[in-house]
Amino acid sequence: MREKNRGLAFFTLLVYIFLLGPLVIIAFASFEPGSVLKFPPTGFSLKWYRNIWEVKMFLTTAGTSIIVSLIGNLFALLLGIPAAYALSRFAFKGKEALNAVFISPVLIPGIVLGFTMLRYLIVTYHLPIYAALLIGHTVIMLPFIIRVIASSLANFDFAVEEAALSLGAGRLKTFFKVVLPNIKSGIIAAILIAFLESFNNVDISVFMTGPGISTLPIQMLTYVENHFDPTIAAISVLLMILTAVLMFIIERLMGLSYFTKR
Repeated sequence: MREKNRGLAFFTLLVYIFLLGPLVIIAFASFEPGSVLKFPPTGFSLKWYRNIWEVKMFLTTAGTSIIVSLIGNLFALLLGIPAAYALSRFAFKGKEALNAVFISPVLIPGIVLGFTMLRYLIVTYHLPIYAALLIGHTVIMLPFIIRVIASSLANFDFAVEEAALSLGAGRLKTFFKVVLPNIKSGIIAAILIAFLESFNNVDISVFMTGPGISTLPIQMLTYVENHFDPTIAAISVLLMILTAVLMFIIERLMGLSYFTKR
């Protein structure tokens, strides 16, 4: 039994090295003082972190990514909360088909979805690039909003809603005063997950961007085509820290949502 446990521990260690090894290499390489990305670094310097703030396009595209993620998040919430509520609360004909439609953006390869949106939103319907980018990010955020909120609603006792209705509260008032406050941690978690999915997206954004409008991940790809300094490694470290912090918050929120319903 002890030998078996040691073998499992060794295999687990190999998996962690395989998953985290590239991230560790990037993190160390970001401190390289030279002008070329290399590992192991020849010294320690923060100049490439300073360089992030000196390259105007990084700041501009980061602002675009944040704005698109936030506005798209709002649209996805307006669509996703009622959809998650209806799918969790009611049984109706075509429910499974409707659920499959809402989840389809996750199942379809991103490059296929991005090319399809380019073909119809921009080429066929001649939408402005910014509007098409916003629609594309709303579409990819919607499944995450619906699934996380539906998961939170699965722990909600709808008898509380029925009690409020029986005491004279209208259905709309009950939804805003009873249902939403009880799933607010799930809603916040859904917002954070959808934000990460949108902010870090490449496969949709690469088709939805154009002259004068780009997102941070696409700008990073463009920068790598012309430069080989550690600036991209420095940005990647900052994005990893942001992702880790938000995922920790999401884990705490989802745990809180689960235990408060028990």
